[in-house]
Amino acid sequence: MSHNSEANPDRNLSLIFLFAATLFTSASLMFVLQPLFGKILLPLLGGSPAVWNTCMVFYQSILFLGYLYAHYLSTRYNQHRQILIHTSLILISFLALPLALPENTVPPTDSNPTFWLLWTLFLAIGLPFFVVSTTAPLIQKWFANVGHHTSHDPYYLYAASNTGSLIALLSYPFLLEPNVGLANQKSYWSVGYLILCLLIAGCAFVLWKSRQTTGQQEDVDSADDENNLSLATKLHWLALAFVPSSLLLGLTNFISTDIASVPLLWIIPLTLYLLSFVIVFSKWNDKIHPLMVKLQPIFLLPFIAYAFINPADLPYWAYLILHLFAFFFAVMVCHGELAKLRPHTRHLTTFYLIMSFAGMLGGMFNTFVAPFAFNAVYEYPIMIVAALMLRPGRMTRKSALANSLWPQIIIPALLVIAGIILHANVDNLLQYFDAIVISLIGLTVLTYLLRARPVGFALTTGAIIFLALGLHGMSSHTLYQERTFFGVLAVREAVLTDEQGKPESYHELFHGTTKHGAQRLAANLSQIPLTYYSRPGPMGQLFKEYDNNDQDWNIGVVGLGAGALACYAKDRQNWTLYEIDPLVVDIASNPAYFSYLSQCARNAAMRIGDARLSLEKEPDQHFDLLVMDAFSSDSVPTHLLTKEALELYFKKLKPGGILAFHMTNRHLSLKKVLSINAEALHLASLIQEFKPQQDIPLVVATDWVVMAKQAETLEPLRLSRLGKWQKMPLYFDMQPWTDDFTNIVSIWK
Repeated sequence: MSHNSEANPDRNLSLIFLFAATLFTSASLMFVLQPLFGKILLPLLGGSPAVWNTCMVFYQSILFLGYLYAHYLSTRYNQHRQILIHTSLILISFLALPLALPENTVPPTDSNPTFWLLWTLFLAIGLPFFVVSTTAPLIQKWFANVGHHTSHDPYYLYAASNTGSLIALLSYPFLLEPNVGLANQKSYWSVGYLILCLLIAGCAFVLWKSRQTTGQQEDVDSADDENNLSLATKLHWLALAFVPSSLLLGLTNFISTDIASVPLLWIIPLTLYLLSFVIVFSKWNDKIHPLMVKLQPIFLLPFIAYAFINPADLPYWAYLILHLFAFFFAVMVCHGELAKLRPHTRHLTTFYLIMSFAGMLGGMFNTFVAPFAFNAVYEYPIMIVAALMLRPGRMTRKSALANSLWPQIIIPALLVIAGIILHANVDNLLQYFDAIVISLIGLTVLTYLLRARPVGFALTTGAIIFLALGLHGMSSHTLYQERTFFGVLAVREAVLTDEQGKPESYHELFHGTTKHGAQRLAANLSQIPLTYYSRPGPMGQLFKEYDNNDQDWNIGVVGLGAGALACYAKDRQNWTLYEIDPLVVDIASNPAYFSYLSQCARNAAMRIGDARLSLEKEPDQHFDLLVMDAFSSDSVPTHLLTKEALELYFKKLKPGGILAFHMTNRHLSLKKVLSINAEALHLASLIQEFKPQQDIPLVVATDWVVMAKQAETLEPLRLSRLGKWQKMPLYFDMQPWTDDFTNIVSIWK
């Protein structure tokens, strides 16, 4: 390149291709590694959705450090020194290849595993992920200095980066996960990382050869001009990036709790998040952004009405669509404002640094602050309100009175309603429940008039949301609610009509949105197992059929719930209960909430920790019956369904032992997984999809599978007239699930 390269800028398309390909490859590797390593770590922590959120905090933190490194490198050193330092960093990162978990990786069972998880991620992938995270700002900064005719505005290369992210994310659940095992995924990623390093070397070579004489002066100008950025501008950038980051994790937690913590569901909101970046940093943002601002309040109305005020009995996919639309419009408006305010290229690394810092703060807020500050997932509606407050608004002298009057009228009115609700007797409240709901929906419609006044619009909408949450909380008679790493647990008091037609109070346990057990309170009824474990149901049938020869059985139960199964225990039996969440143990052991354990299983042994890790420590051929009843809200952790998991269970069962598997689920056909794995391991299996024939209080429909090594073991159950036990249907449209391979798409109902 000649010395007068600035006068005659390079128009070579190969330069664009090289730098775009580097950014594309870097982003692809980053967003394949995220679900890949999240999936590797899930089995160690019971498949909790919090695993993904914690992983996201790690990724966002390393991304911020990578952007900080790129900012410091590009503003403190000349181009040749940048290349030498970055080359050294890349060579050091090779020490972390190939990807693998540290040896003897075991999570803590007596404390929150968040910091353990972060440290494990740092040891396993910290160095290569750091290198990948530096690529976007550093390569764009290098491109700004190579003398190309588009170097003055390299932000369009950000589209190549986010396109790579999108393709990688979408390819993972639909291409990589169904066809490539985890071991090969790690190997292929390492090869891709080496290719990225070669591309970075190519970019460095171009920069080295560019011989720009203005480079050092431009760095000095950049450092001097840094002071020209006002604090208000930086804080505005920070807020516009912080809120979408927090919303991303809030929505991910919402949609993965009730189905399964698997990459497919993590990827849906992350795809929309990245798609927003692709759109807003394109040349179409000037036309698209005003449209998003107009459409957001329109789509917000049904979202607030159905998601918070009056949740109707809609299919899960309908709720999912409502939340995804609300999320997409929120991030499009925030990111659209961010793109509109992007600075000159001399502030490029500062701009990206603040964006990455905000992303990290959003993740930390959801992972470290919210679980300790809130006893439910309140950070999600809080960020919905914050996103509305960041909407662009208009203020004129003529409309100043209107701007101030609406919030002054509506918000105090809502606070009055809140005071009435909070101080009213619950019974009286329920009499006017429908009227209050209709009033809130009407106020939601009125908020549309405030759409151009961000503060009034946001505060009024926020008041409506939290009034609705308070209203539903009071109507549910929640006795206790707490939040842990593994989700939100609530004990509620409800009323049923007993056999004599009289009202009777009972307690129920909820994990997330799913009931995990219930108990009637009357002394003569408190030892009756209910819901999925009722005596007329599959578990009652199993214990009744083997009643004559189970006097001395060793029984293991994975998943405690309210402890209802313990009331099948006999004096000479030995029961071992496995539970990953210590709070569940505390609740089930507290007679003020549930007395199954205190009445029926005083001598049962309790094991805290993930089921597979705990069972590994038990003697082989120890159990006569092993009951798998582990759920996170409505989802069964996928690592408890694999071929290796079944092999472990039968290793711990006696030759004539029985495995009982609870598979009641709203969204996934778990029987397909169990059937195919049972067939692969040559196990006998029966299934019962139980529906109560009579209207018995708290006896519910439930699905169970039983397995044994020999068909003769299950024959008494199949021939009994206690229930409709049938042979498992055979499936040929999917391969067995293993620790190396799972595919949730194939079992979606």
